[in-house]
Amino acid sequence: MGSHYLNLWRRGLHTTPSRWQIIQGATPTKRICIVGAGPAGFYAAQHLLKKLDDVVVDVLEKLPVPFGLVRFGVAPDHPEVKNVINTFTKTAEHPRLRYFGNVSLGEDISLKELRQRYHAVLLTYGADQDRQLELDNEQQGNVISARRFVAWYNGLPGAENLAPDLSGRDVTIVGQGNVAVDVARMLLSPLDALKVTDTTEYALEGLSRSQVERVHLVGRRGPLQAAFTIKELREMLKLPNVDTRWRSDDFTGEYKHLIVFVICISLVVPDIEPQLEKLQRPRKRLTELMMKSLKEQGRSLAAGTKQFLPIFLRAPKAIALGEMEFAVTQLQEESAVATSATERLPSNLILRSIGYKSSCVDSGINFDARKGNVRNREGRVLQDEASGRVDPGLYVAGWLGTGPTGVILTTMSGAFAVAKSICDDIASNALDTSSSKPGYDADDKRIVTWDGWKRIDAFEVEAGKALGKPREKIVNVEEMLRIAGV
Repeated sequence: MGSHYLNLWRRGLHTTPSRWQIIQGATPTKRICIVGAGPAGFYAAQHLLKKLDDVVVDVLEKLPVPFGLVRFGVAPDHPEVKNVINTFTKTAEHPRLRYFGNVSLGEDISLKELRQRYHAVLLTYGADQDRQLELDNEQQGNVISARRFVAWYNGLPGAENLAPDLSGRDVTIVGQGNVAVDVARMLLSPLDALKVTDTTEYALEGLSRSQVERVHLVGRRGPLQAAFTIKELREMLKLPNVDTRWRSDDFTGEYKHLIVFVICISLVVPDIEPQLEKLQRPRKRLTELMMKSLKEQGRSLAAGTKQFLPIFLRAPKAIALGEMEFAVTQLQEESAVATSATERLPSNLILRSIGYKSSCVDSGINFDARKGNVRNREGRVLQDEASGRVDPGLYVAGWLGTGPTGVILTTMSGAFAVAKSICDDIASNALDTSSSKPGYDADDKRIVTWDGWKRIDAFEVEAGKALGKPREKIVNVEEMLRIAGV
């Protein structure tokens, strides 16, 4: 193969020294566009570039900066999880990949236009909304989503002005997934431990004034259905000066919990210990750790200790001033069914963490508004709901296609599978790549290239050094663009 260069011009870039993005190698016969520069997008790009030696992959990202959930969703005290950015960077610097930051699908370009310019379009722009409790008073100021709280301390542009009220003693988190536990850990962690992470400075300032002493982590179902993983629980149990308090009634026999505000009736709760041997290994290990912690709780309670309070078998029922009411539930075939019993928890701040959902950013997307994802069959987007026929050349991966499930490794497997489907469709001629396609034309738009991102990255890292932390994230888009040179 000759060493000539294919110049893939786009006008109006001011992010250079490398004003032109140049791709070395033979003229490509296939062009694929990936919308969304998060984990699903990068993993899919990695597979496509590995399997197709005559493809150019363009990645379009709404924000000037890449990495999506890894940058804005992973907890600051989990830097090891963010190491995957090194893999994504290698993919981004592949000679047949172009990065276009600050480009919004549905605003700067339509899906119809993209499909005219590429042989295939893969949608991976994630889940940017959260599910509602659908209760009265949910819109009051002390009720916010865990998603927005995570965005606040992780520096997502637009979240810096959230200003959560942490002046009260009690926080109630509705939901028991890993995001909920991350939020609980951030609220209860010593400030000095967070200062050496990439938690934003404004969030550190807010947390320094926090008066939160107790965090309730409330779930509809029982301990055997807890959605958090053993890693997250271990971290909570190891937090200094935090006492984890379980309710023993959630784990054994007949349930009759007598405290103020509870209407008491006798309920049958499955005894957990006899079921341990029937559980799959991950669930068994998690349950054993919960029961071990239950048996050891209260042994070393220090003065001034904060409390982490997991509570099972409670369904949100009502929001009132300074408290939240829950219906006591019973499990029926793994589903939580509300009973007539209720309990009220003191709740100065309420954080809902009951799931993410995606939004439809373009009218050309076959979007299921009820489920909050794109209708698809194994990553191939469907033409319509009724016929079940796929729309050739249009694909979806990540949470936009599956809903918010799993961890980054789950996303990797799914993205690889969808990328393989694209390769299979090309090989079988189900996807027509016989005609040439022009790819994205930046025209006079303010585009951030990969070189522009590297300037932002270097600026953040340097700012972080002065504060003794890995980086201090820029949260203003205009400032990002200025530093990138556009």
